[in-house]
Amino acid sequence: MNVIRYLVLTSASVVALSAAADQTEQDLKEQIEILKQRVEALERQQLQISEQNLGAVELAAEREATSDAEEAEEPAIHIGGALRFTTGYREEVDASVGRKGESGLDVFRFNVDGKIDDFLISAEYRFYSYMNVIHHGWVGYEFEDESQVQLGISQVPFGLLPYASHNAWYGVPYYVGLADDYDMGIKYVRSDGPWSTELAFYKNEELNDATNLDRYAFDLVREGEQQNEETNTVNGRVAYTFGKESACETEVGASIEMGQMYNATTDSNGDRYAGAAHMDSRCGRWNFQLQGTTYEYDAKDPVGVDPSVVRVGAFAGSYDIDSDADIVVANVAYNLPSPWRLIDSLTCYNDYSRLNKSIEGVNDSEINTTGCAIGSGPLFTYVDYILAKNMPYFGDGSLAGGGENDWQGRFNINIGYYW
Repeated sequence: MNVIRYLVLTSASVVALSAAADQTEQDLKEQIEILKQRVEALERQQLQISEQNLGAVELAAEREATSDAEEAEEPAIHIGGALRFTTGYREEVDASVGRKGESGLDVFRFNVDGKIDDFLISAEYRFYSYMNVIHHGWVGYEFEDESQVQLGISQVPFGLLPYASHNAWYGVPYYVGLADDYDMGIKYVRSDGPWSTELAFYKNEELNDATNLDRYAFDLVREGEQQNEETNTVNGRVAYTFGKESACETEVGASIEMGQMYNATTDSNGDRYAGAAHMDSRCGRWNFQLQGTTYEYDAKDPVGVDPSVVRVGAFAGSYDIDSDADIVVANVAYNLPSPWRLIDSLTCYNDYSRLNKSIEGVNDSEINTTGCAIGSGPLFTYVDYILAKNMPYFGDGSLAGGGENDWQGRFNINIGYYW
């Protein structure tokens, strides 16, 4: 009986152990299946992450390639230009008063500017209704310290740069040839922090033909008994900017110009000299400009030619100026917030300049321009009211002897499209 019970219990234990083993095997299989599913899920997740990373890398590479392509497509030489028209009302001209104003082409121009490696180029040619003329044109080289040397027809470094005014009509310095002037020679330009230095030597005026009045910048010209021309000119300009790269920058500087003036009649060289001190302050929305200039021409004219005047010319005409005079410039401008979404910039100004003559008993020359410059996309417009006393292009005004002593007004609108 005991043997039978033992056998029965033993059989039961074997069956139980077998059943437990079967259950354990089933549990292991289920756990293995769960682990397998988890591994497959992790593999799928890792694959997605890898694909996303690869896509990001490919996208970055594509963007970089696009950027490189865009940089490669950007031209090293830029060709631009402008087309400008003018309309105005001249109070001193009967025809203008009778017609209630007049309008016409101001200028059509082409510009070329660019850099290939370290070699530079800048040029501008202008077409007026009465003349075609080069404005400037030079080639240059830029050194590692970003200083430049320019060879050709470049802007003469003198006084307030780039302009001694804010308006389209300019001021006295321009009309005596001491602002926005361009001559043929070589110029060195350097900046060292707040310091800027320009040195230049000009062999002659830009055209190498002092009898040609079709020119943009005013120079000594040969006409009638006045037979002087510019030659062998040295220019130097040094300026220091207080508050460099701040919201309030003020540049102060000094300029000097010394050269000869060749007289074709006497075959002799006279001397000429000009000096200037300037201040150009840009604080917030305000711009203040001050400049004092003195100049003197000592020509080797033949006997009988008036030494108190010399002749300058541009824009297909010429006139005499005092050979020894002083100039003062006082300009102020304010950059207003844009009143309309289509207006990008709005700057209003008042520019004043005066020629104090050394000729006794004659009237000095003055010009005052009040107006605004308006920028809107590619359009740039000047709206000016000009008051002038004894100035060229205003009645019988003169920068030499004679002239008038009355203020004469002119309303002028000049609009241009730039590209």
